[in-house]
Amino acid sequence: MRSVGRTAVFILLLVNVSFTAEGQGVDSARRDSSKLAGMPGMEGMPGMSAVTDTLEASSGRTIVPMMKSPMMPGLENVLPASGDFRVGAGRDARTLRKALPSAELRVHDGDTVTLSTSLVQRTIGGHTFATYAFNGEAPGPRFLVPQGATFYVRFRNGIDQPATIHWHGVRVKNAFDGSPGVTQPAVAPGGTFVYAVHCPDAGVFWYHDHVREDIALPMGLYGNIYVEPRTPPANAPPARQEFLILSDLLLDGDSVISYGRDAPNFALMGRFGNVLLVNGEPRWHLAVAAGEVVRLMLTNVASARTFNISFGDAPMKLIASDLGAYTREVMVRSIVIAPGERYIVDVMFGKPGDVAMVNEVQTVDHFFGVFAANVDTMGHVAVSGRAAVAPSAAFTALHEDTAAARDIDRYRKFFDRPPDEEMVLTTSIHDLPIPVMQFMSVDTLFRPPLEWSDGMSDMNWVATGKEVRWIIRDAKTGAENMAIAWHYKQGDVIKLRIYNDPSSKHPMNHPIHLHGERFLVVARDGKPNPYLVWKDTAIIPVGSTVDLLLDLSNPGTWMLHCHIGEHVESGMMATIKVDAS
Repeated sequence: MRSVGRTAVFILLLVNVSFTAEGQGVDSARRDSSKLAGMPGMEGMPGMSAVTDTLEASSGRTIVPMMKSPMMPGLENVLPASGDFRVGAGRDARTLRKALPSAELRVHDGDTVTLSTSLVQRTIGGHTFATYAFNGEAPGPRFLVPQGATFYVRFRNGIDQPATIHWHGVRVKNAFDGSPGVTQPAVAPGGTFVYAVHCPDAGVFWYHDHVREDIALPMGLYGNIYVEPRTPPANAPPARQEFLILSDLLLDGDSVISYGRDAPNFALMGRFGNVLLVNGEPRWHLAVAAGEVVRLMLTNVASARTFNISFGDAPMKLIASDLGAYTREVMVRSIVIAPGERYIVDVMFGKPGDVAMVNEVQTVDHFFGVFAANVDTMGHVAVSGRAAVAPSAAFTALHEDTAAARDIDRYRKFFDRPPDEEMVLTTSIHDLPIPVMQFMSVDTLFRPPLEWSDGMSDMNWVATGKEVRWIIRDAKTGAENMAIAWHYKQGDVIKLRIYNDPSSKHPMNHPIHLHGERFLVVARDGKPNPYLVWKDTAIIPVGSTVDLLLDLSNPGTWMLHCHIGEHVESGMMATIKVDAS
């Protein structure tokens, strides 16, 4: 570790996010920990923190420190004001049914399936505790659905908290979106609701509980949906594909750190776990033959963590994101994936041996201004057989997706128009302990564009939704969060400009998610985005201005919110009403 002075911190702060293709000055986190190659649009972003493995931390501590630093003076006896909630409190976890691995469930047009929530027993890292699950599976069942199909889901809520199911990224009818208080009342414990899930778009999607996301997501209420394309792509995909759901969990010895009963705790940074999970397990394994290309379907369901995923020197080719294919494939060194996002990437494992799947970033201790590179191994790929002579021509070729290009070309006439709406992302903080308020008031603190882990864990833990209000503000009217009243008609295409204010009391990156519609990221900080793909979730870094082009084709009242669970549960949500034409 090294200490970084104020001048160096200021210089780092001047580094901007830029759209730069690989081979034009992009450095990966593996070669330069001050930069990330990652996704198109994320190149040049300084990576500033990562998880530290603290499973060995004393379970006698009130809170597991994410950084190797002492508790902030003055916080030794401070507890969050939100009360204490523990999943399965009063139940012996060992008496619960053990969670099963996720099963694959193929559904066809008109089929009806059942999804039920329940308490289950999980054992991770030798520690057993109670979590939630859909159909007793961790993650929930993975649905395989043909594009254009509609299937029906009988939902039964078997847990002790209200719940709904949101079909993340799927452009369903508004009544079945699962937004509590907007499209339906939350389903009470023991209650039921029937969802009609229409799947107009091909790609990787997911479903999750949308009530108290800060609890539901880390506690396991999520699963994948894969909508198979109606027309096979011109370029045949690899024969093998793997679905990887990325998440994390915050443990203190043999227990899960408690949640806020009346409001979320960890309301500043969001809840970053100290155990990283792939498909609900702390280690993922895959066996392949040398020279084999594997298609990976990545989904980030973490409450707060953005991952930077790579596989040693194995070359990777980016194929698609949330709602479709990129207009042209892109070679990348790593995948930067924020909460709520999905990416499809082909990876070629050419050399025999063991290849580690890693999350590699750089960590910052905000209290001491200390930086350190961090690498967490999330899985291993065992590559066997003879080494490939060279990558196949099919893998090295960067194919264009003509269908995606034709679809997006219809919207290019809107790219350079002035914004129809502008929003500012900020926060309002009050009544936190005096040491925390004083620390956040220091205007020379380093404010990284993206937080990769919790660099102020004790302060973060005591901050709850009672003292922290995350804000989406209409730049034109000053209206905030659910008071924003944007109103459009079906078929409208609007340009939304989002500015993440770095001068707020505690600036933080935000993965902004729009329900029921799709959008294009057309520019960041005034620079056009050459890597076009239909999205429903996009990172808005601190200090950046991002232009989104919204295709409002689906009538209804749709939520727009940050997908950090603690932020949305602390108010960071608005709605857009789209009238039927």
